Amino acid sequence: MRPDIRRAFVWMAVFYAAMAYLESAVVVYLRALYYPSGFDFPLVPMDRSLVFTEVWREAATLIMLLAPAAILTRSRMERFAWFCFGFGVWDIFYYVWLKVLLDWPADLLSRDLLFLIPVPWVGPVWAPCAISLGLIALAIVILRGRSASVAFRIDGFSWALLIAGGLFLIISFTIDPLARVEGLDALGSVSSMGDAGARALMDGRNYIPARYPWPWFALGASLATLGMWRASRFPTSIRPRGC
Repeated sequence: MRPDIRRAFVWMAVFYAAMAYLESAVVVYLRALYYPSGFDFPLVPMDRSLVFTEVWREAATLIMLLAPAAILTRSRMERFAWFCFGFGVWDIFYYVWLKVLLDWPADLLSRDLLFLIPVPWVGPVWAPCAISLGLIALAIVILRGRSASVAFRIDGFSWALLIAGGLFLIISFTIDPLARVEGLDALGSVSSMGDAGARALMDGRNYIPARYPWPWFALGASLATLGMWRASRFPTSIRPRGC
């Protein structure tokens, strides 16, 4: 692996782990206000202004995950890899810090409200942690490939597998909230970013997640893993402009 990439790994990991602590600290404050006896479903209604602050905080988090990658390299491929690496480290350490600070989750089967944009994402803790490990692995595949050759890129079929896998993984988190949270009729009903997620926090008193639809997760994880394997075994050396 290139020396510049090896050096970046440590500091990028430190940055994203520290960022995860800040994220966890915000959750500690919110749970002290709204869930003093411990977080669980159904959701406690939250003030509208605080809810939309929370939605935009999540949007800011995505920008913060991408910004160090954008500063570190001009390569779009490597920026994507560092974003995947950062997201994986951040998400895993988010739960590590919550365990340290709140002794939560009780176990990997604990249910969590994972995300709010553009709709609520709900699932057991093990699922996002497994995806995060996969993102870190994908980042390593790409960065190792780029170290071996600046012409390294992922072929179209591997991208299709990765994207399809990602979509099925997202479905596994969103299909139940979309179907059952009152007022969330369909994606088309979302008039602005995070509006559906915000309504879930404000009006989710009757929502208790059904059993996690793990077959969607299994399908998505299988496709994404196959795509990552293909990318590592059958890279293409055609270098696109701006790569």
